[in-house]
Amino acid sequence: MKKITFTTKVQNRATKLIPALKNHPYKDRLKACNMSTMHHRQVRGDIIGTYQILSGKYDTNVVPHLKTTGIQATLGNDLRIFKTRFKYDLRKFYFTNRVVDAWNSLSNWIVMANSTNTFKCRLDIYWQDQEIIYDFRAELQGTRSRSLLLLVCVTLTITGQPRNSVFIHRV
Repeated sequence: MKKITFTTKVQNRATKLIPALKNHPYKDRLKACNMSTMHHRQVRGDIIGTYQILSGKYDTNVVPHLKTTGIQATLGNDLRIFKTRFKYDLRKFYFTNRVVDAWNSLSNWIVMANSTNTFKCRLDIYWQDQEIIYDFRAELQGTRSRSLLLLVCVTLTITGQPRNSVFIHRV
């Protein structure tokens, strides 16, 4: 995380060197330069790496073990990864734990791509409206637990609020 923070500071200063963008906010400078945040690049790289591991593009002797659940669910994808719980925070930021929520939120259309380039294209289309692309403080949206979505649906029927407004705020 320290490397991302340092690189973000460097990227911030580098975009200020462009005279026409000097006084604009960082988010606007990134959009004008067609660049994404370092956090977005890390998450995207992790997801692409996960696809390559699960599709067998890497040697199975050297890659981390990602245990798939094998549950055919209506939400998410058929290659859902099992999230391991830990007593201590020691493994909280390991690759195998970092990718689970983001990977499980992807649809089958993305995960069942034939090639890595097709997967990248579909992932970019799926994430094109994410705030994380240009806002370094944002988190990836839509990766929360499905039980939270169920809770929101129950709240909708009881309170009678419009469905879309609640999902925008909660997910």
